[in-house]
Amino acid sequence: MPSNQTRTIAKLAFTTAVGLFTLGSAQAATTLKLAHFAAESHPAHTAALQLKKNVESRTGGELKIELFPANQLGSPPDQLEQTTVGVIDMNLPTQGSLDKYEKAFATVMTPYAFTDYAHAHRVLDGPFHNWVAPRLEKKGLVLLSTWEYGFRNVTNSKRPINNPEDMKGLKLRTPPELQIIAALEATGASTTQIAFPELAAALNQGVVDGQENPISVIYHFKIFEVQKHMALTQHVYNSMTHVISQASWKKLTPAQQTILREESRSASQLMRKLITEQEAAEIAKITAAGVAVTRPDIAKFRAVMQPANDRVAAYAGKDNMKAFMDMLANK
Repeated sequence: MPSNQTRTIAKLAFTTAVGLFTLGSAQAATTLKLAHFAAESHPAHTAALQLKKNVESRTGGELKIELFPANQLGSPPDQLEQTTVGVIDMNLPTQGSLDKYEKAFATVMTPYAFTDYAHAHRVLDGPFHNWVAPRLEKKGLVLLSTWEYGFRNVTNSKRPINNPEDMKGLKLRTPPELQIIAALEATGASTTQIAFPELAAALNQGVVDGQENPISVIYHFKIFEVQKHMALTQHVYNSMTHVISQASWKKLTPAQQTILREESRSASQLMRKLITEQEAAEIAKITAAGVAVTRPDIAKFRAVMQPANDRVAAYAGKDNMKAFMDMLANK
């Protein structure tokens, strides 16, 4: 019969073994950093929170996600660049950011390419994803899924916009994406590129007359509070995309890769649902705040877009544009 001392030694050995096993398990956990530019109140962050919760739950904590919203890890271009080299694991860039790495993405933001959200989703989830994903992998990124952002609309402090002629002479802030610049300049507006964090000050100080963004951005970043007019021009559609660096992707097990891809698609569906459901309510709240909202005849805007389309085709490449136009027609 073992002595008390023997039993004590055995107990300590067992405890130590359990502790080492637990430590080893903890060390085996992988943490992925996900950076994005949306506000914490934006549907993109709500979708990211679901992604984090579900991935961590389904992997039993072996795969964790750390979220960095609202440009905490740098500007959107900086975030994406750091993701390509694996400093940041995952990012939610728009196609306008990705086209700096793969020109096929430039086609998505062709003015008035999509008839509605459903049309955009059919194209981007189907033939477009299959077309661009292999190309993007050559640039160091794995395309997990396409999320949402929305159709872009114009706000300004000068006058209501009902026709393209009403745009002439307006000085509008845009991001640096050529497609957006080309669309607005085709209507006779002038554009200037100002970093998003400086937009509120530029509007307040009259540096620009207005700007353009999806409804969710105009609402969640309170842009409407410093503008008198909003026109639902819907001139360009773009969406956030969920990408992970090749280096980070290769560190995951096949099971973890499957779970991450599945939950990325689930988060995409949530964000799309929230964006489309909330837009009408957000427009109503913007109107209630005193902003005059107009609904221009989109056909009149589409009719003046040929110069913009030519600029986008030259930038994206004519072969890319032809392939994209075929996708639009077939979906």
